[in-house]
Amino acid sequence: MAGSDKIRVLIVDDIAETRENLRKLLQFENDVEVVAMARTGREAIDLAKEVKPDVVLMDINMPDMDGITATESIRRINPFTEIVILSVQGDPNYMRRAMLAGARDFLTKPPSVDELTTAIHRAGRMAQDERAKAVPAAALPGTGPLGMQALPARGKIIFVYSPKGGTGNTTLAVNLAMTLHTKETPVALVDGDMQFGDVAVFLNEQSRNSIIDLAPRADELDTEIVDEVMGTHEPSGVRILAAPNRPEYAENVTGDQFAKILQFLTLMFRFVVVDGDSSLTDVTLAALDTCDSIVLLTTQDIPSIKNARLFLDLLDVLKISSEKVTFVMNRFDKRIGISSEKVGESMKHPVAAVIPLDEKTVIPAVNRGVPFMLGNRTAPVARSFIALAELLQKNLDDSQPEEEEQPRTGRLRLFGRH
Repeated sequence: MAGSDKIRVLIVDDIAETRENLRKLLQFENDVEVVAMARTGREAIDLAKEVKPDVVLMDINMPDMDGITATESIRRINPFTEIVILSVQGDPNYMRRAMLAGARDFLTKPPSVDELTTAIHRAGRMAQDERAKAVPAAALPGTGPLGMQALPARGKIIFVYSPKGGTGNTTLAVNLAMTLHTKETPVALVDGDMQFGDVAVFLNEQSRNSIIDLAPRADELDTEIVDEVMGTHEPSGVRILAAPNRPEYAENVTGDQFAKILQFLTLMFRFVVVDGDSSLTDVTLAALDTCDSIVLLTTQDIPSIKNARLFLDLLDVLKISSEKVTFVMNRFDKRIGISSEKVGESMKHPVAAVIPLDEKTVIPAVNRGVPFMLGNRTAPVARSFIALAELLQKNLDDSQPEEEEQPRTGRLRLFGRH
């Protein structure tokens, strides 16, 4: 914990007796101070803006707004405030939703004194440590966690996805990361293919560490741990979180762990670009659940178009808004009689960007492990990536907060996964 500062706690519960009992329990902790109490989710959001607590004890069931929705809003307003959810239900689905919303811990009511104080101290230490690291960064331009500029709000997760392999998904994710990355908008590139991820190969990097080193610590991440595990692509400065180096290690990363890691990275980076696995694994579904934008990739071949259609049809089942999806046609060849306009019309979802076929530029770059976006940016394929990056930034900047405040639901369970 930074210095001797007390952990500032906001208690949120619609039952007055519960609020008072929690306050009384915490009054015996010398390093904890209850700074406010709220009866509703909306009141909690207003008080969080005003008192900026380190920790919020959040009831999950309230009449006006459930605790998960309130958690999402508070974490957007105060990214260094940690939330501990309290619920009478120990359902794993509630727990998963809470963690995806940004909660630090989940306790079943009534918690024991030890459970409660341990959770508050753990969350409070993290909140104060993260705030202490960010404050000097804000005062020094161009610095912050990992030597980057501190961000006033969470970054955005961009999930690059194709339901069919061989469409150039990794090429797009890698070069999109290179295009988006600047000193002002630092980028993390995450390999989301746990079995056969190629991001490190595409960058000619030999990663000593991988996501396997973060997954067991997903509940207690800090910038030092993440900095130690992530690699740096020296020519660009993009930070890399590599996939496991052996396929059999894939099962050691759960969907919940992957979602928590992505959410933590949004505290450190303006953009988190994820290279997705084409299979709907737990990790893929967690990324879809957590991301702010989906870049859906297709090529002009019929199997790829068919799979893209199936994915778009699946959006309703997954409860994902189609407005999140930026539909991209890769390796576009004018000689083939399948136009982007026709594909967009048949899908009832327009193709927003077209990446031209340029084998002379792309294939040598892949084989050398040097992203082509680090070279000549005047080539047609490079200009199309610049246009795509600008489009994604605009769409993310224009996205409505009201939409973001909707609670994420337990979509993984629809596929029988837990």
